[in-house]
Amino acid sequence: MSKFVVAGITQIETIVKVDKIPISFTPVSSEPNTIFTAPGGDAFNESLALTWLGDEVQFLSIVGRNQDLSIFYPPDREVTLSTSHIQKLTEHTPTEVILYDRDRRQQIFEDIKDLRDAEYDMSMVPPMVAASDMVVLSNANFCRPFIKVAQEFSKPIAVNIHTLNREKEKYNTDFLNSASILYFSDDTIAEDPFDFIQDVAERYGTEIIILGQGAKGVILYDRSRNINLHYDSVKTTEVVNTAGAGNALIACFLHFYQETHDSSLAIKEALLFASYKIGYMGTSNGFMTVAQMEQWKNLVWGARPSAMDISSLIPEG
Repeated sequence: MSKFVVAGITQIETIVKVDKIPISFTPVSSEPNTIFTAPGGDAFNESLALTWLGDEVQFLSIVGRNQDLSIFYPPDREVTLSTSHIQKLTEHTPTEVILYDRDRRQQIFEDIKDLRDAEYDMSMVPPMVAASDMVVLSNANFCRPFIKVAQEFSKPIAVNIHTLNREKEKYNTDFLNSASILYFSDDTIAEDPFDFIQDVAERYGTEIIILGQGAKGVILYDRSRNINLHYDSVKTTEVVNTAGAGNALIACFLHFYQETHDSSLAIKEALLFASYKIGYMGTSNGFMTVAQMEQWKNLVWGARPSAMDISSLIPEG
């Protein structure tokens, strides 16, 4: 078990299944089981995934002043997070709407409200960081002070940049310079992915870079092991929705990397974890325990265990 401090965005997400993106105009569309609303966000999803994997997580985030925190620990979820370090500082909780179609294309509308101006009360953060093994951050403004605290205690920093706009790269310089581990999605990357990774690694001295490539898999860069390789995606269950797959992947990678310091092993575990997660609706559903992952590895790559109860592979939360 590792100890993580996870700080970043928590939001309310609405996922809408549409026939095709771009959508065509229609005054009213009435289809059952096509709209799903639940908590999400990088920090919430990563914290929940790490908790499912057995790690100890301090979850720190900011929501709206009138937000009912009980939405973050529903009674029907087996694994929940403490909300004691969620601070109510903004007028409203950030929200996001995700449209997705049958071809796995997504269109995302995000509204972070007044989160850019919020400042997290850092008074309780140093003891948490001191007791942790790693600090995991979103690239939100309020997360910048966490960088200094992590560096004061010589704790490694992982940052989920997700999408990097070259024109706005300067706003991410603090995170890019300080992170030992960076995660990106290739959604907005127009250049060759290997060239992109090499450029980031050379300019910022990053130890490990993970570039998510959706259904194609990922590229893993590891400076110390001279790795810059593509890994194919893994097939487990039928795909329901891919939103949140990147959060699941980076969380699982960090769990196994902290345990083994083997990036190749950790990325393979992460691909399995993310593959199963996208069989569930909602960015914060479909996480596995380590025991369930072992069972799935036997199913995917090894001999099928005798008399296995397949129902035991399905998380309840």
